[in-house]
Amino acid sequence: MKKISLTQMKGKQKGIILEISGGPGLQNKFMSMGIYKGREITKISHIGLKGPVAIKVGRSVLVLGHGVANKIVIESHD
Repeated sequence: MKKISLTQMKGKQKGIILEISGGPGLQNKFMSMGIYKGREITKISHIGLKGPVAIKVGRSVLVLGHGVANKIVIESHD
């Protein structure tokens, strides 16, 4: 298992959120979407080099901007 950012994950890869860098506003926004430390997520796809990242969290599918997705550090399941 290795620590990588969400943008570095491959499509259909699962991982556990280790940390989220950002201020309290971003932390609260992520929490309201069900994204928090210790939660398992699956990366669905990544469009282009700096495009949006689609993820699955629980039963929800979310799309995050590249910069925001880059602030999420994952422990990946290879």
